[in-house]
Amino acid sequence: MDNTNTATHPRNPPVEVKMDAVHRCFELGESIKYVPGEIGHSRASIYAWRKKYLQGGTAALMNGKNIKPSTLVEGTQDPPNAEMQHLLARMDDMLMEIGILKETINVLKKGPGINTETLKKQGKYSSIRKRAPALSHENNGRYGYRRIHALASRGGTAISGKAVRRTMAEEGLAARVKGRRNYNPYQGETSPSVPNMINRDFHAEKPDGKWLTDITEFATPAGKVYLSPIVGCFDGMLPYWTASTAPDAALVNGMLDGAISQLGVAEHPVVHSGRGCHYRWPGWTSRMGKAGLGRSMPKKGCPPDNSACGGLFGRLKNGMFYNRDWTGVSIQGFIDIRNEYLIWYNEKRIKISLGNMSPLEYRKSLGLAA
Repeated sequence: MDNTNTATHPRNPPVEVKMDAVHRCFELGESIKYVPGEIGHSRASIYAWRKKYLQGGTAALMNGKNIKPSTLVEGTQDPPNAEMQHLLARMDDMLMEIGILKETINVLKKGPGINTETLKKQGKYSSIRKRAPALSHENNGRYGYRRIHALASRGGTAISGKAVRRTMAEEGLAARVKGRRNYNPYQGETSPSVPNMINRDFHAEKPDGKWLTDITEFATPAGKVYLSPIVGCFDGMLPYWTASTAPDAALVNGMLDGAISQLGVAEHPVVHSGRGCHYRWPGWTSRMGKAGLGRSMPKKGCPPDNSACGGLFGRLKNGMFYNRDWTGVSIQGFIDIRNEYLIWYNEKRIKISLGNMSPLEYRKSLGLAA
């Protein structure tokens, strides 16, 4: 269940997306492994944006050809484009913030007895200081500043993403991020290779046109738990998933049976899997053939070929696994909590690429779900 043609990610994103990615990876220290999967662009793109920024500043990241400084001069014949207008608006916001700070300093210089809380409430972005903790708590601390900004902006409220990021940092609301090597079921070439039909094109024009799958591991104090999900390329919906304490054929075959049971008679998606032995054994290949599903695998030793699935695993672990102590939680208890998270992921977690809607909300907006 994934993205429509209206939700495909632009090949050349706005300058704000580029600046945000560069800032997160090279200033905030977020993993270059997970950010590309979240924003829908490759690591190479982020490195290229950083190089352009270092060489030519923000202007070098702007879309369009031959953007001239003269477009910034009032009264010139060529009006500024939409991106330039947005940047100028942001500059005005920054100047307003500076003005407020200057006035605050002037008041404080006049003597003691000033109520700093009153001054704080007079600031343009004081409301976000109240809303950010509430929005973060409602989503169990799983959201970073971009999604908190999206939620706070619902209803037409104009607020700066920079203000949200600064407020969350001051309030200690940043989502936890922890890198860890994923489980790898690859055991060598045990059968003839399968072509890479997806070829890193993780967009689909309709639900159940392309599916991605792989296995990931959760090491809890009670023992290891493995997850095998199907990820739709249309909108990121997870049609089906299974969990087990063993990464065996039953785990992936049961997941495939459940996912196939939800397909219509005329639906035959391409299934892009990892290169693990589970996806080469007769149980898997016979199910695929009987359902008329296309098989696709990444190239050997090329993780970006299935980066969209890897991105899901990274978001899942950062969102519900790394940010709590699992001591005393049984394996079944852990599976139940993770299932609740995956249901929330489908029904509630907003995606920037879907217009700040969850996969289910997005489908409802298109009339594809009740």
